[in-house]
Amino acid sequence: MSTYIILLNWTQKGIENVKESPGRLDVAKKAFQAAGAELKEFYLVMGRYDMVVVAEAPDDETVAKLALTIGSAGAIRTETLRAFTEDEYRKVIAALR
Repeated sequence: MSTYIILLNWTQKGIENVKESPGRLDVAKKAFQAAGAELKEFYLVMGRYDMVVVAEAPDDETVAKLALTIGSAGAIRTETLRAFTEDEYRKVIAALR
C-alpha cells in the first residue's frame, strides 16, 4: 500500500455547513474502506489548509477516484501528495546513478 497526504480546504458550501463535517468524515472513511484504502489519520489544522488526512491506498488511481468522488459533493477541495516512507526514499536514492 502506498501512503498519501491529502490537504483539504472547505469550500463556501462546506464551511456554511461545518456542523455536518463530522458526518462527512464518517462517509469518507467508509468510501476509503469500500475502495480497499484506509483513511489512517485525520487532523483539523490551522494555517493555509483546514484539514490534513494521511491515507493508504493500493494505487494512485484509487486515490484519484476517491478525491474526485468526495470532492464532487462540493464541501471540500483537495490536494493529494504521494508520500514515500524512509525505506522507499532510501531505495529511490540508492537507484540513482
